[in-house]
Amino acid sequence: MSQTDDLDDSTAPLIEHLAELRTRLIRSVIAFIIAITVFFIPIQGEFIAVHVLNFLMEPIVDTLRDLGDPSPTLQYTSPQEYLFTLFRISMVFGFALAFPVIGFQMWRFVAPGLYKQEKNAFLPFLVASPVMFLLGASFAQFVVTPLAMAFFLGFADVSSVLAIVFGDANTLPDGAVITPDVAPSDAPTITFFGKVNESLDITLKFIMAFGLCFQLPVLLTLMGKAGLVSAEGLGNVRKYAMVGILVLAAVVTPPDVITQLILFTVVYGLYEVSIWLVRRVENKREAKLRAEGYYDDEDDLGDLPEGDAK
Repeated sequence: MSQTDDLDDSTAPLIEHLAELRTRLIRSVIAFIIAITVFFIPIQGEFIAVHVLNFLMEPIVDTLRDLGDPSPTLQYTSPQEYLFTLFRISMVFGFALAFPVIGFQMWRFVAPGLYKQEKNAFLPFLVASPVMFLLGASFAQFVVTPLAMAFFLGFADVSSVLAIVFGDANTLPDGAVITPDVAPSDAPTITFFGKVNESLDITLKFIMAFGLCFQLPVLLTLMGKAGLVSAEGLGNVRKYAMVGILVLAAVVTPPDVITQLILFTVVYGLYEVSIWLVRRVENKREAKLRAEGYYDDEDDLGDLPEGDAK
């Protein structure tokens, strides 16, 4: 066989793999586009994306009501801002909606190159990853974001900050709440007119941050299964992990001690759960090796003194 024939034989499988990859990518993109379109289906006179936006804005709206604003108002300041905000929501949640199809296409492309044992090891992590992300996102939406909004909006003891309006209480526009302990005067009244895209940005950042933090057990367990980390090693660096988690809590949360403690407690708890999961993986691996005869109990006694071995 000539060298040219060898090159042709090696090129053919590569072209087949590239064609397969192209097919999987096209199907994933089509699923993503369909999922985006779904959020612009009208329900009860409004797009689904609008209902999702209202759901995401609930923490800030509820906080404004608690701080004395009976009819909270959020605004947009450019003609295209509201449409782009809805499109942003449709992309983020459209990807989440299309992820089962995208994940399945990825799996169908990778699975033929894996052994049966590797398939059994990888598939649970592919399922656990979106589940853990959903738990983290839910925790951010229902626990962390309300606390953050209460801190930010209640910092100056008013229902809002950052827009300055002159005049007395009778001339304030709807949604503006005057500071309770300041009487109308010539001094400016500090009030809040929230922008939709900026408020949404804070909420989505919390969702992404906590969703990724909740991937910690999945990542460390997968690394433990691959032999990259061990339960003993993770336990030995526990004190450094605590410092790292404290720094993370200070970066991704507002300067509110309560919120930071909540994030630290949750992420550190996930770290301890990861150690337990990695130890379980190691025990299963050791039990399998013993069953297959690769582990000899007599080898474990080799380092002991002769008297103890007896």
